[in-house]
Amino acid sequence: MRRDRGRLAAAPAPSGLRAPDVQVIPSIDLDKGRSRVVFWPGASTGVGAPTDRPDRIAENFVERGARLIHLVDFEGARTGRPGNLEAVGSIASRIAIPIQVAGGVDSADGIRLAFAAGATRVVTSMAIADDPAALAEGLEVAGAWLAVGLDPRPNRLTAFPWQRTGSPTLAGVVAELADRGVARFVLAHGGHEPDLTILGPLAARSDIDVLVAGGVTGLDGIRRLRDAGIAGIILGEALLSGAIDFTAALEAAA
Repeated sequence: MRRDRGRLAAAPAPSGLRAPDVQVIPSIDLDKGRSRVVFWPGASTGVGAPTDRPDRIAENFVERGARLIHLVDFEGARTGRPGNLEAVGSIASRIAIPIQVAGGVDSADGIRLAFAAGATRVVTSMAIADDPAALAEGLEVAGAWLAVGLDPRPNRLTAFPWQRTGSPTLAGVVAELADRGVARFVLAHGGHEPDLTILGPLAARSDIDVLVAGGVTGLDGIRRLRDAGIAGIILGEALLSGAIDFTAALEAAA
């Protein structure tokens, strides 16, 4: 398994397929070792068989040009400790591109477990922004492989139980974390359309990568994020359900 270093380092695109300007990153939600969304690659043609095996899903996307796979460990998010390590290991044994894990990796021990299973990147929760000690420990273990997940919606930032005086702005949190050594951020929108007036200034920063998760429902949304300078777009159910075709998404991101 290759280890990726630096900002959005990625495996080479398969022969004959030009590497897109913006990474389109398939996401698989893991729960009890299975994908929460059944994937049927042949749904539009009526061929092939549906599967909830995450290793087979990941392998299918790699064969079609994926250069990074994002995994969301639902059990890890609930318990604070990785809960789908066997599934991560199974995926890592079948693909040779970077694997990014979110859920249960807010601690140095959680990160070590994820890396030992085969992950090459981790995404912490927003809580680590309020825990300088945990962030420092995580960066010591993961370095450039650590991303911080944030909810950029103003009402969510305000509602978060910050352990500080007043609610910070998204730009303020990003600047603070970047000063501490974080170079990658995953902004999760929970199904809401990304607000480019918020994302644009962050994407313009030269010292960080901004990835967007959630809220993209079509190819036009991919193109808008590409034009805004977003480094990566994480797509889960939209890809697995066939609502967005992966090959078309790669073309829209180029």
